[in-house]
Amino acid sequence: MSQRYKVYVTRRIPDPGTRLLDSSFDVTFWDSDDVIPREELLKNVKGVDAILCMLTDKINDEVLEHAGPKLQVVSTMSVGYEHIDLKACREKGVAVTNTPNVSSDSVAELTVALVLLTARRLLEGAYAVKNGQWGKWKPMWLCGVEMKKRTLGIMGLGRIGYGVAKRLKPFGVGRIVYHDVQKLSYDSDFGGEYVEFEDLAKESDILCICCNLNPQTKHLFNKDTFQKMKNSAILINTGRGGVINHPDLFDALTSNQIAAAGLDVTDPEPLPADHPLLTLNNCVILPHMGSNTWESRNRMAEIAAENIITVLNNGHPKGEVLQRWN
Repeated sequence: MSQRYKVYVTRRIPDPGTRLLDSSFDVTFWDSDDVIPREELLKNVKGVDAILCMLTDKINDEVLEHAGPKLQVVSTMSVGYEHIDLKACREKGVAVTNTPNVSSDSVAELTVALVLLTARRLLEGAYAVKNGQWGKWKPMWLCGVEMKKRTLGIMGLGRIGYGVAKRLKPFGVGRIVYHDVQKLSYDSDFGGEYVEFEDLAKESDILCICCNLNPQTKHLFNKDTFQKMKNSAILINTGRGGVINHPDLFDALTSNQIAAAGLDVTDPEPLPADHPLLTLNNCVILPHMGSNTWESRNRMAEIAAENIITVLNNGHPKGEVLQRWN
């Protein structure tokens, strides 16, 4: 390159991404694993050519104004980009990139783990041991359910939903049903059956939400949906928190409309410590850990850095959300 561009990174990121950026640019980091304070973000982006941000950083017109006219690209180290004001970026000719299809295996693995954690009541068992409640053997204590011969339902058969189906098939599930915008040809890889959403709710013993959040899926799982589900059903969400109406879920879990829920995503995030769902033994909640593997995070950092390099070299990045115009 004929000049040293300036890049600002809003958090410490894994080494693969750091090495790529340091080799090409003048890079400044917010040297912490915690969210950057707003005033620090606004102060430090002044005069940069690129911003590498996180899902927790709100990149809006205010940030773009503080960055100034040199800014060419906002690269987010995430699949989601709802934290970025695309309209403001488009108006200022700033490219936006993300890191798609990197964490699919990690999220699919965690979904399976959350299914087992919830269905077999494993967290309750671990807490019982720690709290000194493990006594003599009891024939009906902490009994969960097996996967064998159950109907597995999947809402959203993208890369993650597909990965969940392929991983749970060997557990001996009886059927795998799914709902998406249409029937998908690759469902034959695991013997999947396309069903309408109402049938997905009615027939699933374990129902995994693996879809995105959009106007059609927002609060799709609500009071009406829970009333259609089996009393023995287990609901797992590793998609987006807003797909579930949380007050309705609380009511469903406390009135035995459904048996249990396992959530890796909530609305809001983080979930307040006094949230009613946290009082329930039949609701397992994780702190959005779907992509928390070194393999996934290293590659996310690497792609986020590669996207900046590509855009500043006038190329087309892997995760092109919004093109830049000169």
